[in-house]
Amino acid sequence: MTDTGDRPASFRAVFAIGEFRGLLAAHVLSVAGDQLARLALTILVWQQTSSPSLTALTFAVSYVPDVLGGLVLAAVADRFSRRTVMVATDLARAVVVAAMALPGVPLVVRVGLLVVVQLAAVPFTAARQAVLPELLDGDRLVAGTGILSMTYQCGLAFGFGGGAAVVDALSPAGALWVDAGTFLISAALLRATLRPHRPAGSAAPKAGRWPTITAGWRLVAADKRLLALLGIACCSGFYVVPEGLAVPYAAELGANSQLGWLLAANPLGTIAGVVVLKRLAPSRRLALLGPLAAASSLVLLPTGWAPSVLVSALLWGLSGAFSAHDMVTQATYVRLAPDARRGQALGVAGAAFRAAQGLAIVLSGLLAQAIAPSLVIAVFAAAGVLGAMAAATGWARASVAAQPDAA
Repeated sequence: MTDTGDRPASFRAVFAIGEFRGLLAAHVLSVAGDQLARLALTILVWQQTSSPSLTALTFAVSYVPDVLGGLVLAAVADRFSRRTVMVATDLARAVVVAAMALPGVPLVVRVGLLVVVQLAAVPFTAARQAVLPELLDGDRLVAGTGILSMTYQCGLAFGFGGGAAVVDALSPAGALWVDAGTFLISAALLRATLRPHRPAGSAAPKAGRWPTITAGWRLVAADKRLLALLGIACCSGFYVVPEGLAVPYAAELGANSQLGWLLAANPLGTIAGVVVLKRLAPSRRLALLGPLAAASSLVLLPTGWAPSVLVSALLWGLSGAFSAHDMVTQATYVRLAPDARRGQALGVAGAAFRAAQGLAIVLSGLLAQAIAPSLVIAVFAAAGVLGAMAAATGWARASVAAQPDAA
């Protein structure tokens, strides 16, 4: 492979790489498996308890391991062959999901097993992200990250509908067996298509759990570029608020039947944004990183006036389109993180990213108890603009200080 310089890489150039095609296929199966496991168990809880609160709690619990596991388990990707980590975690998830599908397993045990499935996803994701720079050079890394992002967004936009159909057709237990099968197929694909890709060195600390947790934070804190990129990524917490308040916002507009348009607007906008942004020169994308991060929140400000569903969906779709800058943020972060400790750096990023989004949704929900959801979205949007401007300033200064290394 040769570097594409300042010319944007094509999706065709990325798909020409056999190892990436195998990784993408495994990614599709992983996204489908994660969504199916959450949905199947959530429906199973509803069927057995008829409790809305327990059903919602079951779905929410599945996201907690992303924060806690990112601090500890991501370092596994720096100790072993990245292919080995992905194959082993896929096999582990297949076994655990199959156990969830067995008849007679108590609900509380099934929820605990779902947490285990999500914990196993942490080193898998860290290893997958860490191996990308080994497969894709230059702007192919950004294009490949964009492809993975679009795949994930498609999963969000269409996965629940398809997953619900599978659960309805097979029953929750049957859907869990299908889910276990997706992980087995993913493991086989990775084993067949991917080289081992061992990290440059075993830099993961071995002195104990606490050094493992703090090492990743120290690594990111010591590199101002990584820290600034992490700040830009965490600004997603501000513009993810509409997703968390979509139901009460639709009720405020008196448009409950049109909720689907609001929920689909952001992921569909993100897909369009990735396609457009990929056409720009790599240097131009980096120059636009800060403005796009700010614009992702800025376009949500008019939501405060509670416009029509159509206008709201357009605004949320624009926010999603601008948030496509995340593929540039991710690719640059992965490229700058040292290979031997890339898993730790990605673990910190994943934990911070999930924590920022989760905290923003919780706080916005509490605030929406006192004021209209439309105003809450506008308040967080204004804060997001300020946060993005601060993070972008940090990125610009760190990039200048790091020249000629900064791209």
